[in-house]
Amino acid sequence: MLKRFLGGTAAALAASVILTPTGAAADGKYDGVVVNILTRPGPVIAGRIVDRGAEFTEMTGAEIRVAEVPFAELFQKILADWATGTRSIDVGVFASGWGVELVNGGLVENLDPYIAADDKIDLMDIAPYFRDFNQKVSGSTYFITLDGDFQMLYYRSDVLEAAGLEPPKTWEEYLDVASKIHGQDMNGDGEADYGSCIFKKRNAQSYFAIQSVAAGMVQSRGTSEGIYFDPETMAPKVNNDAWKKAFELYKATGQYGPPDELNQDIGDTRGLAIGGRCGLMIDWGDIGPLSIEEGSKIKDKVGAVIMPGSTEVLDVATGKLVACDADSCPHAVDGVNYAPFAAFGGWTAAVSKASDDTVKAAAYEFLSYMNQAAQSNVDVTMGWTGYNPYRNSQLNDTSAWVAAGFSEASAENYLGAIRDSLNHPNMASDFRIPGAQQYTGVVLDPELARYLAGEISVDQALENIEEGWEEITDDFGRDDQAAIYSLSLGITN
Repeated sequence: MLKRFLGGTAAALAASVILTPTGAAADGKYDGVVVNILTRPGPVIAGRIVDRGAEFTEMTGAEIRVAEVPFAELFQKILADWATGTRSIDVGVFASGWGVELVNGGLVENLDPYIAADDKIDLMDIAPYFRDFNQKVSGSTYFITLDGDFQMLYYRSDVLEAAGLEPPKTWEEYLDVASKIHGQDMNGDGEADYGSCIFKKRNAQSYFAIQSVAAGMVQSRGTSEGIYFDPETMAPKVNNDAWKKAFELYKATGQYGPPDELNQDIGDTRGLAIGGRCGLMIDWGDIGPLSIEEGSKIKDKVGAVIMPGSTEVLDVATGKLVACDADSCPHAVDGVNYAPFAAFGGWTAAVSKASDDTVKAAAYEFLSYMNQAAQSNVDVTMGWTGYNPYRNSQLNDTSAWVAAGFSEASAENYLGAIRDSLNHPNMASDFRIPGAQQYTGVVLDPELARYLAGEISVDQALENIEEGWEEITDDFGRDDQAAIYSLSLGITN
């Protein structure tokens, strides 16, 4: 398949995407070409695509049109358009894990020949996790990374210092710290503020946060263990004491959060955090650059650390929690098992296989332009863009961050927490199999929301999730899902 692909028109087009030394293609190269892109509502993610698209139009003549749909509708809109051959979308920008289903359906352009002809993208500068996890399926590159995502714990360094507290290392410590600082006036406006801020809104992104809580209790033996299924049988690893404790801890954080936390999405909690109203908070990398923007109440007052872990981990055979020891938690530090969760994996872009060849070439060249260090190393320092670091040059050099407004100390703290998470041997991977959005958005999310709202017990929620996951696995084919899941965990035998 690949040999035939390289031998035809696409190979010739791939050769045409070599960029000039300035990073721009020849003027007017794509005059009259329109590239239609679909993603989530801006300014986050979409906004910077519009900005960079205007630059690309000026350089090449290609018109970059960006359409937006609500996050909950994004995947289905792309899947429906590409599966039916509607051809109204040339590029989808979405969660990296969702793309496996599109590749499995033969709907995504293989980008290997384009990359082979591109001397500007510098793949080796992309951190290995994102280069491989975000961009590849079965060894071939189908996606271009625009953002690197996993969640971390942020804390008000000034508030904790004043209280004589350290950043929490476990979720039990998280609750303890939150209880001790809850109700303080943290921003000087005379109002009581919150010990914890975690987004919990239904049909949004709360299902990522619960996985960050569960990961350190479910996975202890490295990334290849996984947090969702037995890789041989695809039996769900969700209806057990580890996930039960995670659900209960996640709900308990609400005691120290905003009164309307069940209706808050990530934008709401970020607003509270930047307004100085949160002592502890979970988020992706965005809080760091948002903290230095105009109007922020927490500039140089916020620290970041790896996500809290657990002193107990799942015994898969019994479904019970067991104490960490050298055997059960080989990567533990001081008895705490950490498993930073690559929530969402990052915003990545795919090109529709059904688009015209010239549109594909223009689309790839635009995505390469956005990914290249000259552009992305600036974009990730601006909190409003929604883009988080994914290149080594973004993580190993503080100069761009200091130029953006960070102090040297805050830049090093922020980037250090990212490096500690990204390089951890027990990093937990997000769903990266067909049906990823169904397992999470259709099954996990509503059952979690019903539990948080008090409609069902935690035991009922976990039973419902287990049943729902089994149905999805059977629909896609258990053997096929097991093979793809194993590959996603790096299991090749």
